[in-house]
Amino acid sequence: MPIAVLLTVLSALGLVVGLAAPALGGPASVETGAWIVAYAAGGWLGLRAAASELLEARIDIDLLMVLAALGALSIGQPFEGAMLLFLFSLSNVLQDFAIGRSRKAIQALMQLRPDRAHVRRGDEWVQVDVEEVEPGEVYLARPGDRLPLDGEIVDGRTEVDQASLTGESVPVSRESGDPVFGGTINGSGSIEVRVTKRASESAIARMIQLVEEAQEEKAETQQFLERFEQPYALGVLAMTAIAVALPVLAWGEAFDPAFYRAMTLMVAASPCALIISTPAAVLSAIAAGARNGVLFKGGVFVESLATVRAVAFDKTGTLTAGETRLVSIDPAPGVDAGELLRLVAAVQARSEHHLARATVRRAQDDGVAVGEVEDFRASPGRGVSGRVEGRRIHIGNDRFRDERNGSGDDAGGALAQAGVDAVGASAPADAPGAADFSGREGGGAGGPRDDAATGDPAPARAWTTVHVLEEPADGPVRPLGTLSFADTVRPHAARAVRALAAQGVVETMMITGDAQAVADAVAREVGITTVHAEVLPERKVELVRELRDRRGTVAMVGDGVNDAPALAVATVGIAMGGVGTDVAMETADVVLMSDDLDMIPWALELSRRARRTLIMNLGFALAVILVMIGFILTSGLPLPLAVVGHEGSTVLVSLNGLRLLLATPPHPPADAPGANVRA
Repeated sequence: MPIAVLLTVLSALGLVVGLAAPALGGPASVETGAWIVAYAAGGWLGLRAAASELLEARIDIDLLMVLAALGALSIGQPFEGAMLLFLFSLSNVLQDFAIGRSRKAIQALMQLRPDRAHVRRGDEWVQVDVEEVEPGEVYLARPGDRLPLDGEIVDGRTEVDQASLTGESVPVSRESGDPVFGGTINGSGSIEVRVTKRASESAIARMIQLVEEAQEEKAETQQFLERFEQPYALGVLAMTAIAVALPVLAWGEAFDPAFYRAMTLMVAASPCALIISTPAAVLSAIAAGARNGVLFKGGVFVESLATVRAVAFDKTGTLTAGETRLVSIDPAPGVDAGELLRLVAAVQARSEHHLARATVRRAQDDGVAVGEVEDFRASPGRGVSGRVEGRRIHIGNDRFRDERNGSGDDAGGALAQAGVDAVGASAPADAPGAADFSGREGGGAGGPRDDAATGDPAPARAWTTVHVLEEPADGPVRPLGTLSFADTVRPHAARAVRALAAQGVVETMMITGDAQAVADAVAREVGITTVHAEVLPERKVELVRELRDRRGTVAMVGDGVNDAPALAVATVGIAMGGVGTDVAMETADVVLMSDDLDMIPWALELSRRARRTLIMNLGFALAVILVMIGFILTSGLPLPLAVVGHEGSTVLVSLNGLRLLLATPPHPPADAPGANVRA
């Protein structure tokens, strides 16, 4: 049993015995002993805390309570003093329980990662501590196991429950080549995982570290109240002294009633409920967010997010998945689509360009055998070419096509200069996976069409189209077809933007280094109101500053190294935790572990609800103080009722803040206008 609980129980027993002894005709020594126990047990922790503060020349609430109890005892009212100390002790126990619930919800994260892993060493599988496992080693996870470390599956297929880390309610399928995270739960398959990060660097370790730091980062309201506590306590002591001296010296009132009233005023005016109201709400909000994959790095950011009126987004990796895909294959008449893909993949297998990688990946997914290429050449800013099975294949942009058709400068000399692969223009700084090709954009070769992968109509999507030509040895160049690529928008991006607008966010902005046409298309698809494209990282910072100056408070959402300065400048920086870089996550104030954009409006509503709870708690606590002081001065409110009002209000604001622990994201259907906190 915790010492605080034991002392509270002893205080209650002393109070009951002290009150019952005279009525039962017990000896005076029993009554006296009971009051000693009640005072000693009820006031011990408060006296220790008060003495510690006094050694630092500070006065706090504990001292006020101890002085009030001793004052009641000194005028022959031991019951009132003992009751005050008992309820004060009980209130502290209940507060600790309330705050402890939110802290335990956070500390439970530390239990998510197993202590040991089943690692292959040589020809054997051995159990070792997770701290001893190095990147590159392989561990085995059986069905139902909690994964010990971050890694990549090298053998096996399974489903992984990532709710503990990302808040996702549905297990996700994982197979060879897919990443998995320590602390998540393996499903029905047995998998072998190659470790990619040490235990101290894993996603769950980083999450625990961020949340532990958040517990120490106090909200602005809490910081203000803690600064306010010292002068307020001194003011209460001064008021108590005046409440004793003025009636006795000026009006000739007897000392005992004046002193009793002053002690009652001291209890009523003590700011326990005011001081506890903020951490009770803020820590609960931090815990609720962490449980659902939203990491606030401190209470100050819970409050700050509640005031946001504008949100700026990076594009690639934030609004889009950051992975270019081949979404449409359009062969020329008489050309087979599979044959076209086979020829193009063979040439582009030698390229490191993101469009080339997307082509090869599509060929692998479709089971197309990719042959060998000879005489591979790259033309900067135009395209690539190579010989496949004796056929000369050229792949490039509009300019490249025109050159090969004879409508521009001869490309032979350019193709002869084997240089940097550049199937399209160089990508701006922030678009490593963006559709940054300088060919025709918007509708591909034939205007709007269905996304080959999703079936979605894509008139508003940025398409990057490349042309495929064959150059026979004894004839004119002939077109084989076109391939269209897109960096797909995240599934919930549009819904999240609509939800933010419904919550009163007056402006959403996209800031990207990608091409203007690509940025405009993505913005139309997701509903972004303002677009700034082809900008460098330093310009991102300027735009966020301008938005902040114009709207007052702004959140910036990003994932890359080049987003870090803008994340730092924003009122609240929000990083994508799954795809985000370490720099972005270190700089940000809030981290989305699941990369689910739906969690941005949910986090905004959670922070606003926490702020409303703060205001409610502060208003209620202040109203109770004023009402009790009014009754004491006008109607002579007795000390026991003042004690009940004081301690009762403290417990109520703690429990009211604790309600935020129940907040969960509602996971609305795809066509829902937005998401709200549900408790």
